[in-house]
Amino acid sequence: MVWVLLAGAIAAEVTATISLRLSEGFSRPLPSVIVVVGYVTAFWLLSLVLQRGMAIGVAYAVWAAAGVALVALVGALFLGETLTPVQIGGLVAVIGGVVALELGAAH
Repeated sequence: MVWVLLAGAIAAEVTATISLRLSEGFSRPLPSVIVVVGYVTAFWLLSLVLQRGMAIGVAYAVWAAAGVALVALVGALFLGETLTPVQIGGLVAVIGGVVALELGAAH
């Protein structure tokens, strides 16, 4: 259940971040509302993950790294942004670091 909550927190954060771009400086109402609701939801779900006992270092690392990777991919696939080979390598390194954190965590 804790991983489902964390996945929800990640999805909410990614949705909010993409909507932040689409809000055009909070000048568009619907994306602006999605930003606020998305971030509030993301932090609420993350707090539930921590309340259920996941280590904060692991939870935050997974949440942040997955969010960064997904936002970068959505930007590249749907928003006309580019990812250079160096940026892709950086994303792989971040994900590798999170995997190492999770594998090294006491269960």
